[in-house]
Amino acid sequence: MRTFIQYDFLLHSDAACALYRDYARGEPIYDYHCHVPPEQIAANHQFADLSEIWLGGDHYKWRAMRANGVDERLCTGDASPREKFDAWVATVPHTLCNPLYQWSHLELLRYFGIRAPISAATADMIWAGANEKLPSLRVHDILAANRVAVVCTTDDPADSLDAHERIRRSGLKTRVYPAFRPDRALGVGNPAAFNPWVERLAGAARAAVRTFDDFVGALRTRHEDFHAIGCRLSDHGMEAALAEPCSHAEAAAVFKAAREGRAANPGDAAKFGSYLMLEFGRWDARRAWTKQLHLGAIRGVNSRLLGRLGPDTGFDSIGDFPQARSLARYLDSLDETGELPRMVLYNANPSDNYVFASMAGNFQEGPAAGKIQFGSGWWFLDQREAMEWQLGALASIGLLSRFVGMLTDSRSFMSYPRHEYFRRVLCNFLGAQVERGELPSDLRLVGEMARRICFANARDYFGLELDPAFAVGAPRRRVRRTPC
Repeated sequence: MRTFIQYDFLLHSDAACALYRDYARGEPIYDYHCHVPPEQIAANHQFADLSEIWLGGDHYKWRAMRANGVDERLCTGDASPREKFDAWVATVPHTLCNPLYQWSHLELLRYFGIRAPISAATADMIWAGANEKLPSLRVHDILAANRVAVVCTTDDPADSLDAHERIRRSGLKTRVYPAFRPDRALGVGNPAAFNPWVERLAGAARAAVRTFDDFVGALRTRHEDFHAIGCRLSDHGMEAALAEPCSHAEAAAVFKAAREGRAANPGDAAKFGSYLMLEFGRWDARRAWTKQLHLGAIRGVNSRLLGRLGPDTGFDSIGDFPQARSLARYLDSLDETGELPRMVLYNANPSDNYVFASMAGNFQEGPAAGKIQFGSGWWFLDQREAMEWQLGALASIGLLSRFVGMLTDSRSFMSYPRHEYFRRVLCNFLGAQVERGELPSDLRLVGEMARRICFANARDYFGLELDPAFAVGAPRRRVRRTPC
């Protein structure tokens, strides 16, 4: 019987252990998509207690607590930090077989050296031990300790970039870049939210927005502003790709109506969004950016609690939207004019794995290796089983060797052990094939692929400037007979 979270955690063969130990474990982290607040990085934030760093903003944990019958006051409400912590640790034993059980223990072990099982019985010890060490774990300390080379935050075009300016001047070795996320620009179906956002955009772009052309111009200005500060990635979260034919005049009419308070119907909203998505794709291509499409989630399905708590609080799920035709039209529309940027495609529904992996193959083209990526397991799929499904689909009909690897997609600075989790899953996936004779027993050949997936592929693909300490990844050292 194996011991929980030891050197061979998730590694079920000698080959898997060797691949992780000698190739994957020591690589820096390239976190090219997450939701951590840049303001906290700029301020080198000091967390007040374990509850703030461990539970704040973590809707994965909130969902588990709700499922365990915990009152909302103890999840997102006005309960004290200790009360919220106690509610979470009492929930953890009920998360057995959920990845949260493994993640939570990994987080305490890697950040605080706490190996005790999490439960109400160990709550006092965990609270005291973690809080004692927390003063030495400001945000910059966490980034350095985890060897995080790159963080790409998720930023609205109307957001200020002041925090990124401060980070750039701070001397932090971790390079922190914004990613351009203009989802709210498509919101013509809800003028009550859209119009105040347009005014915020106008302020950020330093220009009045009266017409549709003004609107597009303001978005273009912000795209330029993001580029000037180092941004090279955009990002979009949608149910499905938008690729409906739409003229400039049609888009302008929809915009005018929304500005006058008349909501667009779903068909017109889709056409308006399609017009903008083609514009965004062209801008990305011209500036050599990478576009990310997060597709397939159905958001805010609990209208009562969404209205009370707002978005991103744990009321979203996997959707079953048709994906193939609209995604094909979108990629093809940009490709036929030579304006298809590098792109990462993420699916929320595992039934779409082979759709996305095969779609990426239709638009590969040199000199960029892996120009269109089938992205890592995302949101509900960022756990062992779904990671293996994604790796298997990509390996079966694409080039796993060109995969740009894992990201945290997290709002928490406690989430970097998810990269360790992914690396162990990856090495176990490859090691099992070595053990079965399905891959050569040449661990250097297989290990170098694993190493590149963990860091170097992302470094080379996204092309962001790195601190020299991370420019070439980890030094190659072969240390045998050491733990994983």
